[in-house]
Amino acid sequence: MSPSTRLLSIIICAYNERRTILRAIEQAQQVDLGPGWDQEIIVVDNYSTDGTRQLLRSVDLPRVNVVFHSENLGKSASILSGIDHASGEYFAIFDADLEYEARDVARMTDAINPENTVAVFGSRTLGGRKVYEYAENYWGVRLLTWLANQFFGGSLTDIAVGLKLARVDVVRSMDLSAQDFDFDFELPCELLKRGYEIKEVPVAYHPRTAEQGKGLVGMKAFHTGFRWLWILLKARFSGSAGTTGRKR
Repeated sequence: MSPSTRLLSIIICAYNERRTILRAIEQAQQVDLGPGWDQEIIVVDNYSTDGTRQLLRSVDLPRVNVVFHSENLGKSASILSGIDHASGEYFAIFDADLEYEARDVARMTDAINPENTVAVFGSRTLGGRKVYEYAENYWGVRLLTWLANQFFGGSLTDIAVGLKLARVDVVRSMDLSAQDFDFDFELPCELLKRGYEIKEVPVAYHPRTAEQGKGLVGMKAFHTGFRWLWILLKARFSGSAGTTGRKR
């Protein structure tokens, strides 16, 4: 990699994704970020029990680093582990379940202005799209996105999108929670509170059903939604969005 090349760390979080994890790594490897960019891939296995770990132990690919958790710590902890191991200037989150398409990461790096861009998020709803399997998930995210914009002066359309890109040094300076799915909401709250603009680009989305393994449905979705609402309120009326954060 030449001194003028910028490095993106693509973080793939996996928990019981034996059917898709190798394809996810392949897709991330094949992303063409264009001139001036290179990528590394950091796979974080969150103590899978379906054979995912065994598959990952056989992975021996250039610029692919596999991190194994010794217990199930949750999605946010997996993202933070990936950031800890990142060598890039920016990181991007790409889920192993393939609900998103890795090639959209290139659209996100295209949106970066090297002078001032700190974060670029995907959006599943730009242009009026409604690509959710469950209506309660769609309306819940719309409500929480609207509240975040009202609280912090943002203009987001999809705060809960999984495909997020941000500058590594900025996120490392934050005290973010490693609990459950908190990262998805704490990160935008903290960025907006610090006055950073969050750019958005439309991204493809292929939602899974509960039968296909999607976890945030039914009562789990409601419980997580109320927790995210608490994160928004805490971020608005206290000094930080962090709940059980760790110092970095």
